[in-house]
Amino acid sequence: MENYFNYFTEIEECFQRARGATTLLSTLDWALIEAWKEAGIPLDAVLTGIDRTFEKYRKRPQRFRKVNSLAYCSQEVLRAAEEAGQAETNVGREKTERDEEIFARNDVINFLKRNAETLESAARSQEAEGQNVLAQDFSEAAKTLEGIAAGDATGDADPEALERQLTALEDKLSASLTRAAPLELLTAFRTEMDRAMGSYRRNLGRGETESLERQFIKKGLFEHYNLPRLSLFYM
Repeated sequence: MENYFNYFTEIEECFQRARGATTLLSTLDWALIEAWKEAGIPLDAVLTGIDRTFEKYRKRPQRFRKVNSLAYCSQEVLRAAEEAGQAETNVGREKTERDEEIFARNDVINFLKRNAETLESAARSQEAEGQNVLAQDFSEAAKTLEGIAAGDATGDADPEALERQLTALEDKLSASLTRAAPLELLTAFRTEMDRAMGSYRRNLGRGETESLERQFIKKGLFEHYNLPRLSLFYM
């Protein structure tokens, strides 16, 4: 898929352009983009859905509310994805000749090593606090990244296969964080999420709402424990 690894930037720029303002996306907007990415919704479908939403909005005789969140575009995004035959499913993405142009191998290796170092630092911090299980999980993830980096340095780069590995590793870390996080922290995240989700819920289906909630909690946990996001989307 063209511009696969520009997913976040392309969506942000499209929304700002359609809205006619450079308003920063909210935490929930970013979580929704991650939910779309996780669902395998193609970039083109998201951009089409955003454009269609604003086209319909401009044709309304009376416009009492501004389009302030990406959630307002959700129905058109899903409709565009359905038209492409890829709605809310994890799908295989066609390999493009641009992959190697987008990602120079050295940049990928440096990204992996940098994240490994950050994870090792987080492991030492957790060990100092007596959180040995969490420290071990961080350290193992760091070693996995180092191993992947060593393999990429000697073999042919395959961004799609690498992305699948990194997504699986990130999901494993997310499970570790959820298991280890104090109840008070998780409760605080959910309170913040419920407060922010008010205007979102009326524009999202149940499946999207649940996915958005998972992404919101995941984002909060990674930030709280100072962990890097491992996906190539964050390179």
